Amino acid sequence: MNIFDNKKQLYDVYTISLFTLAIGLIFLGLGLRDPWPADEPRFAQIAKEMVETGNWFFPTRAGEYYPDKPPVFMWAIAFFFVLTGSIKMAFLLPSALSALLTLFLVYDLGKRFWGRKEALVATATLLFCLQFLLQAKSAQIDAMVTCWITISCYGLLRFLLLERRWCWYYLAFFFMGIGVITKGVGFLPVFMLIPYYFYQKIHLQTGNQEKESYVVVRWLAGPIIMLVAIALWFLPMLLMVHYSQDVALIHYRDNILFKQTVTRYADSWHHIKPFWYYIVEVIPVFWLPVSLALPWLIPYWYRAIKERDGRIILPLAWIVLLVFFFSLSPGKRGVYVFPALPMLALICAPYFITLARRRHFTWLLWSLVFILSSALLFLGVAGIAKADFAMKLGNKFTISPWLLFFTIGMLGVIITTFTIRQRRWLVWPLFISMLWGGYSIWGYTLLNEIKTPKTIFQKIDAVVGEQEATIALVDFSEQFVLFSPYPVVHFGYHTASDSQIRAAYAWLKDVSTDRYVLIDESHLTDICFDQSKVIQVGYAHRTNWVLLSGKAMKAVCPLPDKDIETFMYRSH
Repeated sequence: MNIFDNKKQLYDVYTISLFTLAIGLIFLGLGLRDPWPADEPRFAQIAKEMVETGNWFFPTRAGEYYPDKPPVFMWAIAFFFVLTGSIKMAFLLPSALSALLTLFLVYDLGKRFWGRKEALVATATLLFCLQFLLQAKSAQIDAMVTCWITISCYGLLRFLLLERRWCWYYLAFFFMGIGVITKGVGFLPVFMLIPYYFYQKIHLQTGNQEKESYVVVRWLAGPIIMLVAIALWFLPMLLMVHYSQDVALIHYRDNILFKQTVTRYADSWHHIKPFWYYIVEVIPVFWLPVSLALPWLIPYWYRAIKERDGRIILPLAWIVLLVFFFSLSPGKRGVYVFPALPMLALICAPYFITLARRRHFTWLLWSLVFILSSALLFLGVAGIAKADFAMKLGNKFTISPWLLFFTIGMLGVIITTFTIRQRRWLVWPLFISMLWGGYSIWGYTLLNEIKTPKTIFQKIDAVVGEQEATIALVDFSEQFVLFSPYPVVHFGYHTASDSQIRAAYAWLKDVSTDRYVLIDESHLTDICFDQSKVIQVGYAHRTNWVLLSGKAMKAVCPLPDKDIETFMYRSH
């Protein structure tokens, strides 16, 4: 029997093909690159220290407690580090697996809501969104917290719309708790109960659904289960801090409870953006191609709202509430609204098949890919021809990606040529697959050297020679700890730079010639060190780095205003 003899078998083939493609795109390049700034080296280093020290409850960054995030994501990297023995393999696996599970949840919910065709459309829509693959292939916390939030939305929607089984309601709240101890915002799915309250009220008034008598206790049990999940980490942490009476741990507890939650949201101190930042700068670009389809999707959604279709109303209202919630905070990053994307892909599912036949939409999508491909092709040709503006760009970013740009641009133009007459909607998934495939192999190879400080340490090695040296880092970034072949000393991540320089002077003065200080040249002044005696060790991360030995020390240097704690880390 031919596998295409019936529709079910045909959809089986489509489903297997789509998830095979998803696995390929998400896992392609795994092990080819190291952790890259800004966030990846930090989480990789923390996970590495967890395994080395056995201290899993209180994350440390080069020996200093790291109170900015709960430890769940770092636990996951540490687990895979133990499993694989390679941080290069381990650091991307939690995000990749979380993304894959998110795709499956969207597929399963789409199938239960509408059918297998819509489920495939929802999954493909999510897979080919720019922000989804960007996070799936990055070692940031957001892919994992989005997975927990999607599980919670899945549980709530199954409970509220499909089957009145309380286990789904409790599952949703349990994973909200896991989300909270992953990144604090895991509670966001609870917002879905707000539109559900009004949705249910309308149905009761119109007689579309019989009134049910619910026990209040069963509803309240959900938040209690969420608190139980949070307590899996939170309670042992509080007890250990209480009984230790360690000042550093008390500071860790207070920081993660207050500064990194309420204060970070209500009175942010960085990433300050205007209220409309997500609407104007994030969604139009990072939610492509869905953002391009919004003028056609909004009328469909409006019609579904008028028809009281809860499958559209609840996810859509939740997306609006989530974006509004993050827009109220002065501190904003594009990844904050990423958890809304799976539900957005879900509510696109019933309409994208129709949109694929809409001439204006498909021409718009085709034109976007043609413009992007042409721009990459033009840059590639300009770089290969050594045009002045291309050389300036290459020198600024210390990279020559021209052949990669040329190849991707040329393939993009070929794709647009073959899809210009029919199936123009195919141009986007083909282009994105080719773009991420090229970036995951060729791009990783090109960028890995300039995204890591390996060349800096090679030059330091030439200076240090056979000595058993120790390197002090001033105003350090985690990648310098992660890649250092030497024992590392630092003076506190949040200590002011001038105080760190003075503390480094005192540390360098203390003993012998096997001590060196690595510092960003722009931070260096003539107060404590003679700038004519610094050792240039290279340019990395848009910074000139210099090495200081005892020979560069001036006779006198003002003492720090207060005692500066010194932290030491030696890789095992």
